[in-house]
Amino acid sequence: MPPGSDRAAVPDLPVRFRPLGVRIALIVGGVLLIVLIAVMWFALPQGMRDRFTLFQGITLLLMAGLIFALMYGVARCRIDARTDGITVINGYRARTFAWSQVLGVHLPAGAPWARLDLSDGTTLAAVGIQGSDGPRAHAQVRQLRALIEKHGQATAE
Repeated sequence: MPPGSDRAAVPDLPVRFRPLGVRIALIVGGVLLIVLIAVMWFALPQGMRDRFTLFQGITLLLMAGLIFALMYGVARCRIDARTDGITVINGYRARTFAWSQVLGVHLPAGAPWARLDLSDGTTLAAVGIQGSDGPRAHAQVRQLRALIEKHGQATAE
């Protein structure tokens, strides 16, 4: 077995897997973006601020809203494991699977996020476990794999 691939203890259910680094980056980036926009707005001379039309102001607010909606969609990615199965939330889409439908999970070296192997022969990106989290992501994959082995076999029999 490769280093760090030892079996993980099966965590108690329910358990939630979510990225840490990406969420920190989004929170810090969002706060900095708000501060930057506010500083730039008030740094403009009053005459230039007065030349903005209502339509232009609304357009800027809508663009800011879109940026924050995208950031929130990335920040809410997660995997929720419960006794009856797992729910994978990628952005604004949630998919729920029974344990028997999930055959495995893997995070290849250099992959951006984990992938679930499903019983219908397809795979599903599980953005809730980000490869950029390094050892934390690999520990989460081992924990989820242990849950799949325990609950998937129990429900398949």
